[in-house]
Amino acid sequence: MKLKIKNLNWLAGRPVAILNDKTAKKMNVFANDRVAITNSKKVYAIVDIFPKVIRKNQIGLSKELSDVLELKDRSYVKVSTSELSDATFLIKKKMQGKQLTKEELYYLISEIVHNNLTEAEIAYFTAAEKLNGMSVKEMINLTKAMVKTGAKLKFGGKYTADKHCIGGIAGNRTTPIVVAICAAAGLVIPKTSSRAITSASGTADVIETISKVELSIEDLKSTVQKTGACLAWGGSLGLAPSDDKIIRVERLLNLDIEPQLIASIISKKVAAGSKYILIDIPYGKGAKISTLEKAKKLGIKFQEVSRSFKLKIKVVCTKGSEPIGNGFGPTLEMLDILLVLQNSPNLPDDLKEKSLFLSAELLKLCNIKNARKKAEDILASGKAYEKFKEIINAQNGKKDFNKRINSLQLARHKKIIRAKRNGKITEISNEGINSLCRVLGTPETVSSGTYLHKHVGKIKKGESILTLYTESRTKMKEALKFLKEFKPIKIR
Repeated sequence: MKLKIKNLNWLAGRPVAILNDKTAKKMNVFANDRVAITNSKKVYAIVDIFPKVIRKNQIGLSKELSDVLELKDRSYVKVSTSELSDATFLIKKKMQGKQLTKEELYYLISEIVHNNLTEAEIAYFTAAEKLNGMSVKEMINLTKAMVKTGAKLKFGGKYTADKHCIGGIAGNRTTPIVVAICAAAGLVIPKTSSRAITSASGTADVIETISKVELSIEDLKSTVQKTGACLAWGGSLGLAPSDDKIIRVERLLNLDIEPQLIASIISKKVAAGSKYILIDIPYGKGAKISTLEKAKKLGIKFQEVSRSFKLKIKVVCTKGSEPIGNGFGPTLEMLDILLVLQNSPNLPDDLKEKSLFLSAELLKLCNIKNARKKAEDILASGKAYEKFKEIINAQNGKKDFNKRINSLQLARHKKIIRAKRNGKITEISNEGINSLCRVLGTPETVSSGTYLHKHVGKIKKGESILTLYTESRTKMKEALKFLKEFKPIKIR
């Protein structure tokens, strides 16, 4: 069916074709169905229906579609119901517990990249990975497919390095500190990070409070050439682009999937041109990985997959039974980072110590001698803070770092939670703190979140335990109800 184009300047997060209800009925398509749009090229899109926005025999294109098709308003395109992708049969095969070949995985990932699968189909694939797992061979081939279907970067310098934590620990915002220290020590670190999946915020969410993180590949290269590092959001770069589409589904399902986790991390590092990689696997009650034994087993899988890409990789297993740092939520976590980099007297000691440990491990991996002392000296001298400012200014294209950090503000509604009796804090649930922050509005509302005044240890009656921040009175009520019902902090 031929339809007239109307370009809509709407960012939908994926290619979306908007139809009038009469046109949709005539084509026998429904919201969330997939259609093929053909002109000089053929693309696929998900259908949405808005009768008042789009006229009969017209098709509205989201900005993602307009950018691909590059056609003027009132141009005509052929629109047809999309044929069932062969990838659907491969998803069924994986759901049956069978292994997928290298060619099958490449085809499946290619279909995801080209928007030929709906989110429901991607969800079935991720669920099959979760339920049936993947062999090491499958994970290697999945990683290769994810790298092959995206852009690739290459940087000069003897040591192009990266550090990644598998996540799950509230706070734990070590990455910006490690990047600043190691870049100041001479490493090249093209750091790309994700947004939050299940946590209060991701590294990209935190950096975005003071900096542009959606960089083009040219901007990223320029920043790295100027400063030796960057702190960008991976989703804007087209590096292993299937991963960002899968992550969106994982976020909706609130799932962490081990084979996808390994393939995601390794593919992004390979695509970014990193050769020396430090993987942090926190373990403990409330972490993604419950025991040291399981953390070591996961580390072995990382090692096995990374060998196929000739990476020099080191895995460290760190204790993660309670949150790290004091602030949880984009702005609060940025404030913690600044306190450490500025060597402030009231900095969070646990965040500083872990950042120094990881920095030293990455420097050692890159054959730098006296790594721990070097990391300490760079932080104490203020060189790390200067490097951090340099990176942020380069990403923003202007020297306005101080202005940006001075504009950081916390949400207008706050509530201090105090201890009702003397006792001992015996447990602080990472999952509970992350969930509490999400109730308060993170990561979407960057000023919301939770400040933790006390970690595990003794506490006196009347002392502050938490301060809650939100822009919504309703969310504050919901957060107080959550605290009462789920008790993420145990006091005895």
